[in-house]
Amino acid sequence: MPGSQAVASHIPYLRRYARALTGDQASGDAYVAATLEALVEDPSALDVSPDPKVGLYRTFAQIWNSLAVNGAETVDDSEPAEKRLTRLTPLPRQAFLLVSLEGFSDEEAAAILGVELDEVRELINDSGRELAQDIASDVMIIEDEPVIAMELESLVQDLGHRVTGIARTHDEAIALAKAKQPGLILADIRLADESSGLDAVNELLESFEVPAIFITAYPERFLTGDRPEPTFLIVKPFQPSMVSAVLSQALFFDRKARKGTPA
Repeated sequence: MPGSQAVASHIPYLRRYARALTGDQASGDAYVAATLEALVEDPSALDVSPDPKVGLYRTFAQIWNSLAVNGAETVDDSEPAEKRLTRLTPLPRQAFLLVSLEGFSDEEAAAILGVELDEVRELINDSGRELAQDIASDVMIIEDEPVIAMELESLVQDLGHRVTGIARTHDEAIALAKAKQPGLILADIRLADESSGLDAVNELLESFEVPAIFITAYPERFLTGDRPEPTFLIVKPFQPSMVSAVLSQALFFDRKARKGTPA
């Protein structure tokens, strides 16, 4: 299609965004496929901004928000946290993820969502931290670089979570998880013993269910649309806001799944 080269490099990151938003690889990738089909039908959708990436994400947002199941509801802040989580609307999450995870400016996020700049800023304001505090959990970190491990530990604790421990290798990860079963795993894909954090997590998932977030310097390798791939992915070098965004989304969907409520 016209403009295909302009958007091709952005498609892996649109997959990352879609998976974080939906909480599922298959569902997120289906939305991305629908977006690309829409652009084949109407390539002019890319012309809404000088940056084709904004046009790509705007087309995605229009498709996502056109479905009734993704529509907005009013959230009562006086409700208990558990009830508010089941009613949290997708629009604040979209604004939060566009800026914190995808790195768009507030102005670009407003253009993507088709709302005023002030509204985007209001949606983003403190949303990640508030969500993380509502669903505080025990987090296990699998990371072989001491400086990064300490940074992640500090970030996780600042967001109101507890760190059960840090593992550097596959065997350490298995032993730590068995000793202190976590509520979430934050894992580097490549570990000190040349093993894979992905393999370690998959082995752990055979024993118990837990959401997992993976960290990599090469996201394109894990955002191709093949099966299976990580649903939640953090890219090195990462910003604190990115960790906050992905952590809160992983726990959000895990809590909703356990309660049997739709996203």
